[in-house]
Amino acid sequence: MRDPAAIDEDEDARTITPEILLTAYRLGVFPMAEAHDDPTIHWINPKHRGIIPLDRFHVPRSLAKTFRSGRFALTADEAFDRVIRACAEATEIRPSTWLNPQLIELYGALHRRGHAHSVETWQDGRLVGGLYGVSIGGAFFGESMFSRATDASKVALVELVRRLRAGGYVLLDTQFVTSHLTRFGAIEIPQAEYQRRLHHAMMLNAVFPKDGVQPGGTTLAGGSGRSGSMQPVSHTS
Repeated sequence: MRDPAAIDEDEDARTITPEILLTAYRLGVFPMAEAHDDPTIHWINPKHRGIIPLDRFHVPRSLAKTFRSGRFALTADEAFDRVIRACAEATEIRPSTWLNPQLIELYGALHRRGHAHSVETWQDGRLVGGLYGVSIGGAFFGESMFSRATDASKVALVELVRRLRAGGYVLLDTQFVTSHLTRFGAIEIPQAEYQRRLHHAMMLNAVFPKDGVQPGGTTLAGGSGRSGSMQPVSHTS
């Protein structure tokens, strides 16, 4: 969830390049538009930052059961463009979004360069949920998610955390803390503490695992850079 109160500077999205976008993330700044049809980009640098500590990620018991049930199939980087466009779609609950066409194009360029990834949730062959974010070093900057079926985006988040743990990431940036994210262990930290954690994460070389994994499984198939055993996500009631 983006917080307009954290807006710092404005820029025409057409002047932003993928390199500029990566530099901004490395400095702890991220972009947003006021609306889908607004070409102006606002650079955000909040005084307090939301993160989900990867070693304290919390999964409610009922969701853990859903994750293991096989109700959903999960993939990574199989439908990045479809995921980001679904995140940008207006819904009854969210009539306006911050993703404009220019940002969608920029994130697509980062994906093609290996710096943006998606997790997809499928049901009966249909894409029903997912999320995407930016990956640099040992940091993953979660950007947006969508859901067209109950628990579809939540299951995608669980899968994301499993992959980040397996890939050696140390920072999952949620930008802001919402009541939804608090259920998973999201916390808010001061800007100075965030910058300390970000600096440490930028010194690492994490690898985003992209091979297929069955819901509730414990291994990644194939030869991803750090494929192998994945830590199961703990749950509590």
